[in-house]
Amino acid sequence: MPRTVDHDERRSMILEAFMRLAAREGLHAVSLRGVAAEAGISLRLVQYYFETKARLMQSGLTALETISNERLSARLQSLGPSPGARATLEAYFAVALPTDRESRQFHLLWTSYAMLAMTDPEISDRTFVDGPDRQQERIASLLEKGKSDGAFHAALDSEIEATILISLIHGLGTAVLVGQQTAERAFASFRHHLDRLTAEASGKPDRDRQRSE
Repeated sequence: MPRTVDHDERRSMILEAFMRLAAREGLHAVSLRGVAAEAGISLRLVQYYFETKARLMQSGLTALETISNERLSARLQSLGPSPGARATLEAYFAVALPTDRESRQFHLLWTSYAMLAMTDPEISDRTFVDGPDRQQERIASLLEKGKSDGAFHAALDSEIEATILISLIHGLGTAVLVGQQTAERAFASFRHHLDRLTAEASGKPDRDRQRSE
C-alpha cells in the first residue's frame, strides 16, 4: 500500500531547507535548485509546492513570524500560568535576542528580508511594518496590565513606552548579532529600563534621579 504523503510536513521540510540555506549563503544566493539540494529532494518537488522563488521567499517570511510566535509561546508556558507583565516582557526580549542557532538564523533572515524588500517589488515591505506593529500593540497591552496590577506607574504612557521597548528589542538584538554587545549586557540594559518603570511605580527614585539630587 503506498505511503500517504503529508503535504504540510513536506512543505515545512522545504521551508526549513530554504531558511538554512538563506542564513548560510544569503537570500540573494538562494535558488530553487539549491533549496532542492539542501532538502535532498528533486527540483520538481520544490516547484510543485512553491512554483517560483518569489512564492518560496514569501512563504519563508510567513514561517519566520510563526516560528518566533511559537518560541515566545513556549517561553511563556515555562513561566507558569500567570507570569506577570514584567516577566512576560523579559520573555519577549529573551526570545528576540540572537543567542542560539535558531534565534541567530531568525535575526539574520529577518534583516536580510527587510533590506531586500526595499528594492524587490515581489517582497512586500508591509510585513516589516505590520509584524512589529502587532508586537508593539501586545507590549502596550502588557504595560497597561502592569499599570492596573501596580507593577508600573499609573501615569506611564503605554504607547510611548511600547515604542521605546520595541526599539530596544530590535536595536539590542542587532548589537548582539554583530558582536557589539554581549547577550548579558543587552539583557542588563533591558532590565535597567524596566527597573526604572518599576521604581516609578513603587515611588523609589531611580539611579539617574539619585545622581541628580
